[in-house]
Amino acid sequence: MPDTALSARAEKTSRRLPRWATSFGPQIVLGLVVGVVVGLVARAMPDAADGNENWLVGTVHTLGSSYVKLLTVAVIPLIFTAIVSSIANLREVTNAARLAVQTLLWFAFTAFVAVIVGLVVGLIVEPGARTDVSTSAEKAPGTTGSWWAFLTGLVPNNFLGLNVKTTLAEGAATTTLSFNVLQLLVVAVAVGIAALKVGDKAAPFLEINASLLAIVQKVLWWIIRLAPIGTAALIANAVATYGWDAIGSLGWFTAAVYIGLAVVFFGVYPILLRMHGLSVRSFYSGVWPATQLGFVSRSSIGTLPLTERITERNLGVPREYAAFAVPLGSTTKMDGCAAIYPAVAAIFVAEFYGVPLGITDYLLIVIVAVVGSAATAGTTGATVMLTLTLSTLGLPLAGVGLLLAVEPIVDMGRTAVNVTGQALVPTIVAKREGILDRERYDADRRGEPFADEDAAVAAV
Repeated sequence: MPDTALSARAEKTSRRLPRWATSFGPQIVLGLVVGVVVGLVARAMPDAADGNENWLVGTVHTLGSSYVKLLTVAVIPLIFTAIVSSIANLREVTNAARLAVQTLLWFAFTAFVAVIVGLVVGLIVEPGARTDVSTSAEKAPGTTGSWWAFLTGLVPNNFLGLNVKTTLAEGAATTTLSFNVLQLLVVAVAVGIAALKVGDKAAPFLEINASLLAIVQKVLWWIIRLAPIGTAALIANAVATYGWDAIGSLGWFTAAVYIGLAVVFFGVYPILLRMHGLSVRSFYSGVWPATQLGFVSRSSIGTLPLTERITERNLGVPREYAAFAVPLGSTTKMDGCAAIYPAVAAIFVAEFYGVPLGITDYLLIVIVAVVGSAATAGTTGATVMLTLTLSTLGLPLAGVGLLLAVEPIVDMGRTAVNVTGQALVPTIVAKREGILDRERYDADRRGEPFADEDAAVAAV
């Protein structure tokens, strides 16, 4: 009886509240609108008297960066527990090795299509010939990509793939911690396989791991519910900090990159979905929470927890497969950063310095895009990938500095496409292998980010 009364009261309260107050999708849209307005207000405000950023810019910057940190904190326990649990349940997924091979092949195929799009757009727009950027903007990149770095990067520094870096500045030592997702993936796979080999003795460990996974997912759900606030803060900070006046003399380059991203996002991906008999509308409505967060946060790794969740809950990809494919994609599947952007940027740098590119050079760009994104795994993708492309072509690395002025603006679109592609490939592979939950894929989500949380967690 009490349960019935409580349910009736909740239903009555829900009827009193407008849709945007109870549905996740409208809340995200509202967050974007509020963020743009707040960003414009903050940009119009005078700076503080001491020359620092005004209080409103500082506030939205703190709120936005804090939200991304919350999501990033969940990455390590989520990847480790989810992959160990997935490997333990591999016997429930047929043709596990075939799934892994198909995933890598589709990563390569979509990267191939994306880099071709980038080359075509770059050759048509000719961004390097339409710029008046000064050579004074030349600047050698702080980090570069290499094939050897990828191979050595596979070896974990420690159990959790943490990187510890200590720097000295003005007599004070500063220690920073970061983690390499690819190394964490290697460790988790090794532990999961070992647990399978041990057999019954590992049963208590696997039970604890499954319980920890359920707890992490519940905490992550709470963080995700804060997404409208995080979205508003992130987009407000972007509008206030960058503004469109930063494009300046690099307008044609920025336009070329976004044209390429739009062709892949609105053209290539829908075609691939249609070819596999999947609803385009269902996919984009399902992937939208991760796409928009990737756009405003500019972080595939920060968006990873949400990307994995929507791939499983919205798109119907089995958890055992999604827990492997999405983390792998977050480090090696970057159609925006590792395919479209380097192709357009390489053409820009070649045109700016008057270096003619031949058919061999274009083929090298394609090869680097298809197999080279692995060399950027666990690092800041776009800049490292661009340096890898330029060094392979023999173009001056100082050209990277020419593009830094619009880096934040183009990075927003790049990351949105990255995240969308990281959810697309597991969906296509699951459909091809007959393991996609079509009922969940085609479900009406009614503004919620994914299926009922409590029911889903109870099923772990």
